[in-house]
Amino acid sequence: MNGEELKRLANQRAAAWTAEPYDEETRSQVQSMIVADGDELVESFYTDLEFGTGGLRGLMGPGTNRMNKYTVAQATQGLAQYILKAQPQDARVAIAHDSRNGSPDYARVAAEVLAGNGIEVHLFPALRPTPQLSFTVRHLECTSGIVITASHNPKEYNGYKVYWNDGGQIVPPHDHGIIAEVRGVQGPNAVKWGRDESSQERIKMTTSETDDAYFQTVTDLRMDRDLIEKGSDLPIVYTPLHGTGSISVIPALAKAGFRNVHIVESQREPDGDFPTVHSPNPEEGAALSAAIDLAKEVNAQLVLGTDPDSDRVGIAVPDAKADGGWRLLNGNETGALLVDYVVSGRAANGTLQPGVDFVAKTIVTSDLMTEIGKAAGLDVIETLTGFKWIAAAIREQEGKGKFVVGGEESYGYMIGDAVRDKDAVAAACMICEMAHAAQREGLDMLGRLERIHRTHGAYLEALVSQTKQGRAGKEKIAQQMETFRSNPPAQLGGERVVELRDYHVQTRTVLTDGTSHGMDFPPSNVIQMVTERGSIVTARPSGTEPKIKFYFSVRMDKSELAEAVDYEAAMQVLEHRIQDLKGSLGVS
Repeated sequence: MNGEELKRLANQRAAAWTAEPYDEETRSQVQSMIVADGDELVESFYTDLEFGTGGLRGLMGPGTNRMNKYTVAQATQGLAQYILKAQPQDARVAIAHDSRNGSPDYARVAAEVLAGNGIEVHLFPALRPTPQLSFTVRHLECTSGIVITASHNPKEYNGYKVYWNDGGQIVPPHDHGIIAEVRGVQGPNAVKWGRDESSQERIKMTTSETDDAYFQTVTDLRMDRDLIEKGSDLPIVYTPLHGTGSISVIPALAKAGFRNVHIVESQREPDGDFPTVHSPNPEEGAALSAAIDLAKEVNAQLVLGTDPDSDRVGIAVPDAKADGGWRLLNGNETGALLVDYVVSGRAANGTLQPGVDFVAKTIVTSDLMTEIGKAAGLDVIETLTGFKWIAAAIREQEGKGKFVVGGEESYGYMIGDAVRDKDAVAAACMICEMAHAAQREGLDMLGRLERIHRTHGAYLEALVSQTKQGRAGKEKIAQQMETFRSNPPAQLGGERVVELRDYHVQTRTVLTDGTSHGMDFPPSNVIQMVTERGSIVTARPSGTEPKIKFYFSVRMDKSELAEAVDYEAAMQVLEHRIQDLKGSLGVS
């Protein structure tokens, strides 16, 4: 459609929102948009907010293409219909929400619609972290779960994630079945709103027992005997970035024995406006700047920050060679440290089971995790991007293998399988334990990382995200991906491209001889290019944000690193290779 056709369509769709059953405030807002007749009207109504394989995520506001109580209600009606087909009797659903504006209201709407469909609901009385929702689905033997969150997105966004009875986010066949049901819900009149007394009685508030069970699971992960018996005075700074970490990470650290934790007070209170940060995303250095400032004041040895729903954690450590004296570790570095610490710790205390235990990572995450796992005699399972695929792998391996630890480069990690999604609460506790143990050994985190590199080979990764908003942005991203597929570059950063992996068609093509080989992954819009030196460049449209992401990975064999002697100089060589790869794609 051209611009005028889209505008006409948007006006037609918007007109329905100016009458009942839509509430008076919504009708007034939409009428104002119609009068203004601008881009906001088109972007809000030209299409439906897509219920994807993980649920909903989008800008908040009135409209079919926005997060609001009507799109949430219709999505929940579709989910309810699917649940009742899968489990006609005794179905129950757990619901949690984060600190975002609108999250409590959306959670209540979802609870009422499920109850209106005859489904028992276990609703948290206040904000809770996403990993606790995942845990609770299994703990309360629920059929499904919902968490209202847009994770680390800017304040204008909200989202709706769906979980199945294993505690993992929905994957085939459930995702496609739920999507089909949601698409069949034609407007708010098709929703069973559940506002009557009998429906309200089906909504149960969770109790402190569910909180206690989750915290006990987190503290049970501890391995360091010194920490367990004596606790720790390691000076730590933590910021919840106005999110659920205030009621989860802070008490979890205390329960785990960390007595010297300094909280960034200006970021302690949950606040959906996230007033002290541009974006509540611990992947971005600016989000941790206030925490680093406090760390300098109190002479801390570790800084941690979690996103609003506490499923991602970023860290910073002292580094005399870095600007400002502190260095931010990227998600791959933290993930490698965690995998190494958990695997070696379990080996030391006799609980590691080679041949049974396995590590899991995603296709865009550092292969250093693979090297660490294999060196310990463990299987390593590689999945598509997103923790739902790691959860699916855990479910597939039940009765055969046991998940130990894993992660993805986007600052998400999981230890053990009691939670089936990335868990910044447990990860934060384990990172602090790792720092405590390293200090006792006379090491710091960077020293541990160098030791890992010298043992398994040096790896360096980088990520560049390009934001492309609206309809035009979607088209540009699609064009970029098609170009990579049909006309891949012959070289990247001066390195010849020898292999093209297209996860959409599940084919790996060896460019030197033109042979193609199948790949055992579900279809996904991802392209990977591998060079003759083992560098990997990945292009992938984000599934949750209007972005295309470019992942860069380079490596240096441990024998080559040993010959280089100077570790810092060797890492600089890898950094230059990363920059060359970026330059060849024109991204920075």
